[in-house]
Amino acid sequence: MKKENRLQKNEDFQTVFRSGSSAANRQFVVYQLRRDAQEHIRIGLSVSRKLGNAVRRNRIKRLMKEALRPMVADLKQNCDVVIIARKPAADMELDEMKKSLRHVMKVAKLVDRSVSSQRR
Repeated sequence: MKKENRLQKNEDFQTVFRSGSSAANRQFVVYQLRRDAQEHIRIGLSVSRKLGNAVRRNRIKRLMKEALRPMVADLKQNCDVVIIARKPAADMELDEMKKSLRHVMKVAKLVDRSVSSQRR
């Protein structure tokens, strides 16, 4: 993910958790907070220690980043998003993860209809 699309500071994560809205499916929870002053989306990833050791958690994050990479252009651009992986995400392959993340983004109403309809 590009640097401008990353949410990194703990303070920013906490602001999204406190003030944002959430949506979920079985594998992921998505928190979002609208930022009108910002022109691009920032995404933060969170994987709990409950999902495994550092190697396993980093693998999950790598797969999440790869699944999100082509999707970033289709998402609403003026918001901060935090995606939390749940237990079933630990056993997913890339294709399953892409499908699940696209689903939860639609549930969260983060998919920008005008852009995604043009690309198809």
